[in-house]
Amino acid sequence: IGEHRGGFAAFVFDVTPNLVVGADNVIAVKVSNAGVSDVPPLSADFTFFGGVYRDVHLLITDPLNISPLDFGSPGVYWETTNVSAGSADLRIVTVVSNADIVSHTAVVRSVVVDAATNVVAALTNIVALAAGAVSNITANAAIANPHLWDGLADPYLYRIFVELGDGTNVTDLVDQPLGFRWFSFDPNSGFFLNGRAYDLHGVNLHQDWLNRGWAIGDAERRTNFMFIKELGATGVRLSHYEHNDYTYQLADESGVVLWTEVPLVNGVTTSTAFNNNAEQQMVELIRQRRNHPSVICWGVFNEESSPSADTVVSQLVQVVHREDPTRPATAASNKSISTAINWMPDITGFNEYFGWYGGSTADIAPFLDNLHATYPARCVGISEYGAGASVWQHSEEPLTAPPPYGTPHPEEWQNKFHEDYWQALKQRPFLWCKFIWNLCDFAVDSRNEGDTPGRNDKGLVTYDRRIRKDAFYWYKANWTTNPMVYITGHTFTNRLTNSLTAKVYANCDSVELLLDGISQGTRTSTNHIFTWPIVLAAGSNFVQAIGSVGATQVNDSLAWFAPLTVAIANPST
Repeated sequence: IGEHRGGFAAFVFDVTPNLVVGADNVIAVKVSNAGVSDVPPLSADFTFFGGVYRDVHLLITDPLNISPLDFGSPGVYWETTNVSAGSADLRIVTVVSNADIVSHTAVVRSVVVDAATNVVAALTNIVALAAGAVSNITANAAIANPHLWDGLADPYLYRIFVELGDGTNVTDLVDQPLGFRWFSFDPNSGFFLNGRAYDLHGVNLHQDWLNRGWAIGDAERRTNFMFIKELGATGVRLSHYEHNDYTYQLADESGVVLWTEVPLVNGVTTSTAFNNNAEQQMVELIRQRRNHPSVICWGVFNEESSPSADTVVSQLVQVVHREDPTRPATAASNKSISTAINWMPDITGFNEYFGWYGGSTADIAPFLDNLHATYPARCVGISEYGAGASVWQHSEEPLTAPPPYGTPHPEEWQNKFHEDYWQALKQRPFLWCKFIWNLCDFAVDSRNEGDTPGRNDKGLVTYDRRIRKDAFYWYKANWTTNPMVYITGHTFTNRLTNSLTAKVYANCDSVELLLDGISQGTRTSTNHIFTWPIVLAAGSNFVQAIGSVGATQVNDSLAWFAPLTVAIANPST
């Protein structure tokens, strides 16, 4: 019937001409995970799982239908322009197909409803379609006083129902989410949502899961967003490929802003076939996901630098501008800031790991200041930053940076890395995004580091989603306002020394620490980090932190076991 080349986008084939009416028909789907030179990604720092890992459907439509054949899209597209609190212009395009052998008069009725299902607009188009014809039907409306989709504060959604009929019967119906919002990027002030500065901070997200690979379901996707919302993230970068549609739905409903991208990663093949497939994947991504108000940009590459990539990147930027002029093209670079390919997209992110892959965490601040000073007219952000951490490997002070490809990966180094980075990033409002690498640990078949071969452990949450690492709570203290307090070292049960520094992350006015019920003092902090020098008794110690915000108190507690003192009667034996 046909072949789809690419491992992430939805695709549809029409099997109607090949069916034998009145007989059994076998439809076979054969997939291959073998590497091919003309389909990106060619290589990447994540495992390429194989198989049919997303849902498969048999679609049966009337000959007069809203076409599912337009690059696997819903066949209905919306675009909002001139959006404000007072009004918005809405354009709805419906791809109508007449697969019949006779002509039809198609009646396209587009109905916009608010969250309470009140009809906001109803538009009707009547079009004559010849046999075998496909036509894009456009309807326009002016919406007064739209309720804005306003990020985490108010992710308000309308819906569009497009009903297709032949004047007598309804032959098809498609509904899509709709959000009215406007956004912009400023080289000095970062990202703006609905006219106000909106700090875009959050995580990168891979789609794999321990013991499931890429074959996850909606329950797992909801779990990911539970972590994202608990963390207080305002944005997510969907790395490094198109994700399942339900992920985008969850972002719409949660008010989480999305960067989504195609899998043009690391290398390219210099060929027309490769470029054409990359363009196909970009068109698929945009047409399949453009109706999600959470999406604010289209990513054209990750960590490309070869001069041979210039042609395909330039081509993809043009595709973005042609397919969706309402959103910019972006990319993530890990190369020198002067590399020409960095500046082909409209806005740019940089993947920076000072203090992990060499250098010091102190290097990030001067890097950012130099970047902004060198390219003052360009919108720049941090698309990746992070450090590995095993919840089973720990280190007391003083900390030293572990080699990234060796062992161990003490969790305390990840804590220090993120403390240093976030305090530098939050002071630089010119950054349009700040995305941690990564929400969860994920599979990288080529790696052997930390506590598990084949895994990147830079996640804030473990691969099985069972343990939130300390750094998760560091960001929760910085990004959320509901009172919280957390003692670092929940997985560092057996301490290596009796004298140590207890550290607490909290968003409270003050925190008191108790050791076996005895107060160690109350602290205040300007950076959400509270510390106490303490001496543990040999054996078990009960540690409790009580945070106060006005009259509200929150607490956290744990048990630490300190080394026992053993007397040796005769050291010589």
